[in-house]
Amino acid sequence: MSQSTETPVLDKTEQQIFKSKFLSRDLSWIQFNRRVLDQVNNENRSIFEKLMFLTITSSNMDEFFTIRLGSLYNYIDFDKERIDYSGLREIPFKKKLLGDVQQFFADQQQVFWDKLEPEFKAQGFSIAVIDQLTEKEKLSVSNYFMKTVFPMLTPMVYDSYHSFPMLMNKLLIFGVVTRSSEDIKQQKKLSFVQIPQNLPRFFEVERSDTLLFVPIEQIIRWQIAKLFRNIEILSVNLFRITRNGDFTLEESDDLEADFIEELRRKLKTRKTGRVVRIETDANPSNWMLKILKQRWELNDDNIFSSSAPLDFTGLSQIIRHPAFKSKMKPRPSQVPPIGHSEQLKDDIFEFLKQKDILLHHPYNSVQPVIDLIERSAEDSGVLAIKITIYRLAKSSRVTAALLKAAENGKHVSVLFELKARFDEENNIREAQRLQKAGCFVIFGFGSLKTHTKLMLIVRKEEEKVTRYVHLSSGNYNEDTSKLYTDVSLLTTNEVYAQDVSEFFNVITGHSSPSFYQNLITAPRDMRNKMIDLIRQEESNAKKGLASGIVIKINSLEDRQVIDALYKASQAGVRVQLIVRGICCLRPGRKGLSENISVKSIVGDFLEHARLFYFHNNGNPLVYGGSADVMVRSFERRVESMFMLLDPSTKLQAITILQFNLRDNYNSYVLLESGNYLKMIPDEGEETFNIHQEFFNLNKSRLVEQPVLV
Repeated sequence: MSQSTETPVLDKTEQQIFKSKFLSRDLSWIQFNRRVLDQVNNENRSIFEKLMFLTITSSNMDEFFTIRLGSLYNYIDFDKERIDYSGLREIPFKKKLLGDVQQFFADQQQVFWDKLEPEFKAQGFSIAVIDQLTEKEKLSVSNYFMKTVFPMLTPMVYDSYHSFPMLMNKLLIFGVVTRSSEDIKQQKKLSFVQIPQNLPRFFEVERSDTLLFVPIEQIIRWQIAKLFRNIEILSVNLFRITRNGDFTLEESDDLEADFIEELRRKLKTRKTGRVVRIETDANPSNWMLKILKQRWELNDDNIFSSSAPLDFTGLSQIIRHPAFKSKMKPRPSQVPPIGHSEQLKDDIFEFLKQKDILLHHPYNSVQPVIDLIERSAEDSGVLAIKITIYRLAKSSRVTAALLKAAENGKHVSVLFELKARFDEENNIREAQRLQKAGCFVIFGFGSLKTHTKLMLIVRKEEEKVTRYVHLSSGNYNEDTSKLYTDVSLLTTNEVYAQDVSEFFNVITGHSSPSFYQNLITAPRDMRNKMIDLIRQEESNAKKGLASGIVIKINSLEDRQVIDALYKASQAGVRVQLIVRGICCLRPGRKGLSENISVKSIVGDFLEHARLFYFHNNGNPLVYGGSADVMVRSFERRVESMFMLLDPSTKLQAITILQFNLRDNYNSYVLLESGNYLKMIPDEGEETFNIHQEFFNLNKSRLVEQPVLV
């Protein structure tokens, strides 16, 4: 792999940031979004895949402002002290953060104009302006405006007689500056026209050789005078606002119905919360901006001016257009779990009594899990189904199966997490459907967010009862299972069954088990147990025994665990981290983390699996689980880790980690500076792309020895 020779010139703020032994969570997140944006530079991707990654960066940035910058403003607006991992206080950190985001915003536009837009014509489409249309096409657009768009638009004036209107979060809005010739003082007025969210982003015009996508804002701008008759229009400015959507639900002993109503009230703050960002088109009216900045108490660094179309997420209409379906790269066919043939479909109950099954999604289908739930709903021997749900597909087969199970008289217990961000309303709706059908539904677990993914099925088989267990890093969502990499285990092992049974007793009743045989849970003891495992590797290294740690997660932020990894590194333990997103650990620092390497994998699939490997002097301990290494996971969430007991499943998990470490196609290496370097195979070095290799993984390719260090 090519190596970096960084010799950065740092200003005073950057010097302070570099001195910290921790990397900033929020600055690290911006680096992650840069890795997503970098996918556009992959020449093996089609224009539509490249556009998709651009839309993902835009959606990511919306969430970042809604939650992360929103959280920062909670401190600033209420005079609360906050010191970032970088060592910066609230105001200096906000300046640094928004400066980095401004640069990212500019880079997004450059990517659009330099890398993407020039390819449109050759692919049979373009984003057109009104002047590019023929007279006949203009007539068609005009008719569309008058019949469909015009009746939906509502101009809202703001002046001494009209209060400032409630402008909606993340909608395209026109700010129109006008002046009446009848006004003796010639005073300007500001009106707002919100573009309804149920209008398509583009009006489509078909030509014989191309598809024209005319932005809805272009159409409205062209016809805007019809909303302001006999008035002088001084400027027409397109903008979009992002509001603070970060909120915390306080612990409540009220009835569940009250809890749901409180959550619904909190959700409304996403529509009315404090504005933290304004995106505008090029050269907006300074007079309008002055009003908006004063109104929302914003500075220039909160204003993001764009020469490209605002809100790249609207490009999904082009990406998903039926005309381009054949141009999207088909995904490889999913393969059976390693060592298991198609007989898994015959009788899943009998199969699971013989052996554990490790599923690696999306390479292995989630269908065995869905089959188990659906067959359990109909099977006369099944007595009970217990499950935790964090996110569901919109048309969920899981919900349908649970409803069927309840109708068939089975006991169904469901812990529905209502605080799953941006899925709250869907979860409330689905939970109430199950409750009405007679399922025992628990709405969360006190003030904690239940993020663990566990299922228990109790089945009477002749004279005994067998418990079928599913433990996973991913959600019970058949849609995202095709896009996210996750690891899950199906088993009838009584060690797992007893632990999971105890777990459900804890969350549905008043129980506190003295210990679990296999399960490690948060917030009870996960952080401490993880630190103990790290310290054991440190102890082995100090004794001259074989040691090593390999961890694959989404995010690494918890200081206590990071400090334990630093100490292990200083003792000589080789630590290899595969962290997709946020990483607050600074690797490669002399005397601190010389033995720690960090890589991030970003590519065709969203890396969502969590795996933990501890060498244990040649007798590896390998865990899967739902938790990332974050404060929220250890202190404010119900999470679980499970040890892989079966030698075959353990070997599969180790192979997954080994393949992740070998990848040199989707991988980025974290440098001491906090920047990432794209891995590029050296001349003659074989390219290893895990998002292809896992579709070709079979039993013969499993690692021969369970050693990663």
